[in-house]
Amino acid sequence: MTGTVRKLRTYRALGLRSVARVAAYRLGLKLGVHPVLRIAADSPSGPFFRGLPRSGALPEPDRRWEEHVVRFDWHLEPLPPSGIPDWLANPFAPDTRSNAEVPWWTIPDFGGGDIKGLWEASRFGWALAHAGCAAHGLPGAADRLNAWIADWLHHNPPYYGPNWKCGQEASIRMMHLAAAAIMLEEDAAPLPGLLALVALHCARIAPTMGYALGQDNNHGTSEAAALFIGGSWLAAAGDSRGAHWAAAGRSWLEERAAVLIMPDGSFSQYSVNYHRVMLDTYALAEIWRVRRNLPRFSDRLVQRLIAASRWLASMTNAETGDAPNIGASDGARLLPVADTGYRDFRPSVQLAAAVFCGVRQFPQGAADGLARWLGVAVPDAVAPSPASRTFDDGGWHVLRNERATAVMRYPRFRFRPSQADALHVDLSVDGINMLRDAGTHSYNDPAVPDGDYGATRFHNSIVFDDADQMPKLSRFLFGDWLTADDVSPVEVEAGGQSAAAAYRDHRGNRHHRRLMLGDSEIACVDTISGPFASAVLRWRLPPGNWSLHGNMVRGTGFSLAVGVEGAKAEWHLRPAREARTYLQSSAVMALEVAVNGPCTITSTGTF
Repeated sequence: MTGTVRKLRTYRALGLRSVARVAAYRLGLKLGVHPVLRIAADSPSGPFFRGLPRSGALPEPDRRWEEHVVRFDWHLEPLPPSGIPDWLANPFAPDTRSNAEVPWWTIPDFGGGDIKGLWEASRFGWALAHAGCAAHGLPGAADRLNAWIADWLHHNPPYYGPNWKCGQEASIRMMHLAAAAIMLEEDAAPLPGLLALVALHCARIAPTMGYALGQDNNHGTSEAAALFIGGSWLAAAGDSRGAHWAAAGRSWLEERAAVLIMPDGSFSQYSVNYHRVMLDTYALAEIWRVRRNLPRFSDRLVQRLIAASRWLASMTNAETGDAPNIGASDGARLLPVADTGYRDFRPSVQLAAAVFCGVRQFPQGAADGLARWLGVAVPDAVAPSPASRTFDDGGWHVLRNERATAVMRYPRFRFRPSQADALHVDLSVDGINMLRDAGTHSYNDPAVPDGDYGATRFHNSIVFDDADQMPKLSRFLFGDWLTADDVSPVEVEAGGQSAAAAYRDHRGNRHHRRLMLGDSEIACVDTISGPFASAVLRWRLPPGNWSLHGNMVRGTGFSLAVGVEGAKAEWHLRPAREARTYLQSSAVMALEVAVNGPCTITSTGTF
């Protein structure tokens, strides 16, 4: 198949409407006729928040921002002498500095390092931290909140510079302003400066909704929610533009829920963290709707969000809050106010369960923090623990018992796949991620080849002839999407549980995988065939003291033996890399089993 034909087939799979939306946006910018090029505004002046202390018991605030700039929840750098972040600095590309004196649309998408490192401080996660401190009555917190917003506007004049480049980034920023207002109980009577700041963001977001919708991912949900929240806020204050923005936002929230969230709750991005971003976005929109006494969303939207809530609950460990590091992610964490870390998904699951399902997913404790800050009373009724099940709309087998959770990805690609991770298996035992995904290090780090870790070799699957399962057409686009066959949904029996799936790639190589989980054992049987000359099975292990003994690797609390029938095989234990959080790469080990032809490979793990 020629490259042109492959691209045309892939564009058709993306959907002509989505492709047309993106193409129209890019053409409009290139020709200088896009409506977003005509928006202009002056920076509003503060104060933006009153920042008065609240009465009653409150969760503990995040005080890290008093002395540090916090990026991706792990990278802490001291504040400059001014006591305010440098909004145009990127610590991950220290030799570059962004220019805020040029219109945002003239700035290239890539260059000067990973722009996510720059954007992180301008997502206004610190506004929630300062709001929490102000609500507790901590000295200087309210002044700091207002001063940082004013300084941000001074260094990022409306629609100039990199921090205005992305509509989703503007949406995250605006949603964090709304959440800060809720935390300070100022959403019902906001100050004029805050409303002007909200209008500034809505005016940036609205003209590029077509591009956001064309992505078929959380760009559309984030920007729709921002318009709904911001528009209704402005409409209540008498701004004539607000009603239009609110109606558009509501409409697209409904449409995106119907299109991107599948009936079983799977989300279009096939990513655990991006699923959390989407779920938090809809939860905030629903909280806002209730607080403003606005008309209900449709039953269809609510049912999709109930399913999406249960999907994330199924992936989340109740004891640690961790979830499989599967799928692409840029480290986004909407509403980072809970007293937990980036990899603790429980606050988001708890919030969604309360808002959409009318139950609590976890016992009272740290998981309640996000809901409490947002004024949501978590019900006493407790949801049952998630059961083993197959989410076939999205391509997920989830096998659970009292000690372990095993997840298998298989290709159900209604939307563009973000990683070549078909038949990847993830295993957590007693809260430890024993068989793990590499995650995402960076979308644009020239110093790290394949920094997005999307290639097949970064997953617990099989690589044929050292090639990805799907050819990569561009930075974020694979061609020749895989299609699953021989899918056997999860079956639970007295001796354990099992599930299976298979695919055939564009070269004719076939991989069938059957997964079985018992009380203290996991077994995986891979049957491979096709014209390949060599294949490599990888099992990515957590940090620790691992040793290889023939065909078995052993570590603390876990051993894994791999047998091969029908081909010659070699076993190797090799160093590998993973990113548990964005732009933070660390060393792990991987068991590699290389074979020279069609065969059956049986992997048996004991814990």
